[in-house]
Amino acid sequence: MAAAVFWIAIDHPGRAVVASNSNEENMRVKTLCRITVMGALIIAAAVLPGPRNAVAQQEGPQAPAQQSQAPMPQVAISVQSNLVNVDAVVTDQDGNLVTGLKRENFRILDNGQRQQITNFAPTDAPITIVILLEYSGRYWGYFGQKGQYWADGFLQNLKPQDWVALKTFDLRTKLQEDFTQDKRAVDEAIRTLGFPTFRESDLFDAVYETVDELRDVKGKKSILILATGFDTFSKHNLNQILGRLKETEVTIFSVGMAEEIDLNSPGGGGIDYMQAKNQLTTFANMTGGYAWFPRFDGEMPSIFNSVAAFLRNQYTLVFSPSTPQDGRYHKLAVEVVDDEGNPLLLADKKGKKKKAVVVARQGYTAPNAPTGD
Repeated sequence: MAAAVFWIAIDHPGRAVVASNSNEENMRVKTLCRITVMGALIIAAAVLPGPRNAVAQQEGPQAPAQQSQAPMPQVAISVQSNLVNVDAVVTDQDGNLVTGLKRENFRILDNGQRQQITNFAPTDAPITIVILLEYSGRYWGYFGQKGQYWADGFLQNLKPQDWVALKTFDLRTKLQEDFTQDKRAVDEAIRTLGFPTFRESDLFDAVYETVDELRDVKGKKSILILATGFDTFSKHNLNQILGRLKETEVTIFSVGMAEEIDLNSPGGGGIDYMQAKNQLTTFANMTGGYAWFPRFDGEMPSIFNSVAAFLRNQYTLVFSPSTPQDGRYHKLAVEVVDDEGNPLLLADKKGKKKKAVVVARQGYTAPNAPTGD
């Protein structure tokens, strides 16, 4: 039997032509070629990258086509690990940052037990931050518009490689601009907010949802809350928020917008405002951030510079806990020592030696121990 000889040529873009010296073989090869070409097209379509959104389920606005951007903050599949990451900032008593420290200068206590630091590095990653802005009609919209002005001022502290997203909340939380390196897009979103409508300020829901949406974003991530601190109509309560913050690695910075409230005015503040301040402070302290309560606009440049400086000067400490995997909240303490192992002392403005200040999250929720088959 003579051998069938065939070849493939292209007589039109995207169409294969098969020829052979055997009619029967020619038909079989044509059919096989069509199947092969269609299979290749299906595989190629399957592996093409699709759009991603790191902040929320809805699709975020696209950055201008002419601007070349680095990859967006990546979303990772969550895999249980027995490693704990702690980001720490060290300052003197006057708030000045302390840099140049080594692994040997740090000690970590997990429920009072000293842990071995397995990985250590000063941070050098771009900032990934969500501006979470209360934009409600509370107090006739005064604080909403004040926060709008302040949020715009924060953008000046970001570098081209940093990522920023803008979310607002009143009765509900709304994504105004998804993660982008185009600060002009965020600036435009801030400037086109209009006038606040709903009087409600559902702070707890906004914080809970934003922390949850950042769960699978890799790397260092943070939230800048610009709010009065009041919560009026949230589905989540304070205990639920605190429980969620015990599980997160997100750092929260809080800036209270209502410090000028007259605490003695009818319904103006009093114990309600003190509670609001306490909530914002707790969110920051639990997650290794900081809270500020400025009275004047002139304080804002320094505050926003501090937020950026904190994020750019964190030390990343990683340890594998020797404590039980019990599914409970473990308290953390981070200490800084000198080369002799004594508490690190730094001179204040008056030249008096005082202990260094460490800002780090207060704890973490341990995983449950694996169960046998």
